[in-house]
Amino acid sequence: MPTIDGASASSEYYLLFWKLRMSNEGRNMHDSEVLHHWTYVEYFRRDPMLYSLYFKRQFDIIISLLLLPLIVPVLTICGLLIKFEDRGPVFYFAKRLGKNKKVFKMYKLRSMKVNSPDIRNEDGSTYNSDKDPRLTKVGKLIRKTSLDELPQILNVLFGDMSFVGPRPDTPEALDYYTDDDLRKLEVRPGITGYSQAYYRNAVKQSEKFKNDIFYVNNISLYLDIKILILTVKNVLTSKNINS
Repeated sequence: MPTIDGASASSEYYLLFWKLRMSNEGRNMHDSEVLHHWTYVEYFRRDPMLYSLYFKRQFDIIISLLLLPLIVPVLTICGLLIKFEDRGPVFYFAKRLGKNKKVFKMYKLRSMKVNSPDIRNEDGSTYNSDKDPRLTKVGKLIRKTSLDELPQILNVLFGDMSFVGPRPDTPEALDYYTDDDLRKLEVRPGITGYSQAYYRNAVKQSEKFKNDIFYVNNISLYLDIKILILTVKNVLTSKNINS
């Protein structure tokens, strides 16, 4: 069996190896050349499932560990501002649906006044508005800049979430999910996702679910990178935040 960096390849690698070996380019190459000629990105492009099943989680862990030292000062400043404004708790813990219907606590910086009521749109989606009376002064700022989502990097590190994936819904969403909607629970929910990157809050809940399923069916390293870039661009330009 071929090896990669001295280690025996898994059955998935073995199948991928022969897929590459029998390609037009691979037929004229030695086995070792086939293994080392393509970079990991090329592997992912040729076989997205390899990325989804194995490397996506590894990337999440590495990136979250690299980001933690950078976000601690930001969280500290935001936490102090939140505390000074109304003396309430800094963090908000929300129950959300994760992969395979697992319920977990999603971490957020608190942007609303203590004991604010839960207001939903007619389609069950979360109500968002710059004029929402439940928001604190600091809350308006961190909501607009998406800084309230930064603690979810811990959710990523703990394995409850991914950087990119369908945004998690409340456990009650199971009551109105269709069979197709349930497919979004086949992957880890994300801090950002396809629907958020392309439409932010400008589409209805039903359209968001369709976009989530599109992501599940087309997950790849390339798509994840594109979603992350678009998300950063949208946050910087404040596009479709409360449309």
